[in-house]
Amino acid sequence: MKYVKVDIIGLSTTPSSGGAAYALVLGEVAGDRRLPIIIGAFEAQAIALEMEKIQPPRPMTHDLLRDSLEAVKAEVTEVVIDELREGTFFAKICYTHNGKTAHLDSRPSDAVALAVRVDAPIYVAPDVMQDASIRQEKEPAPVAMTQLERMEHQLDAAVQEENYEKAAELRDEIKRLQSERQQN
Repeated sequence: MKYVKVDIIGLSTTPSSGGAAYALVLGEVAGDRRLPIIIGAFEAQAIALEMEKIQPPRPMTHDLLRDSLEAVKAEVTEVVIDELREGTFFAKICYTHNGKTAHLDSRPSDAVALAVRVDAPIYVAPDVMQDASIRQEKEPAPVAMTQLERMEHQLDAAVQEENYEKAAELRDEIKRLQSERQQN
């Protein structure tokens, strides 16, 4: 089966979730379709931190998985989002080990978080793309996080890392931006 290659277009909060869920938007490399997948806040943070090249002081779960695979000389070759069942996406992490190809079942968010860490390509099954994607409009709606949303994620990460100085700076900048928005 020929899969559809995609790239990460962006992460955005889902308005109805109150910040508890995010949309991971994957874009067709050789086309105009976009595949939004709702993921949790932890997974969104794991993807965003790696995309922004922010290193937490201790390895995150996806870093541990990457390091474990590397330790046993397994190489992630690709990530495939291969099924959509009752509104739930399913994925596989494909890898080689000792010359043999195998895969691990995974949630798409975890598979993508690992893919960004090992620079593995991301693919979507054609039927999943057909059933769940949307075509990009002529004037694309912004899907990337706003500056304020990005700063709020950085604030959460700084607190988690116990980097309180950075957290205080981010908090003050967020308050300043919010104040400016209220005045306008």
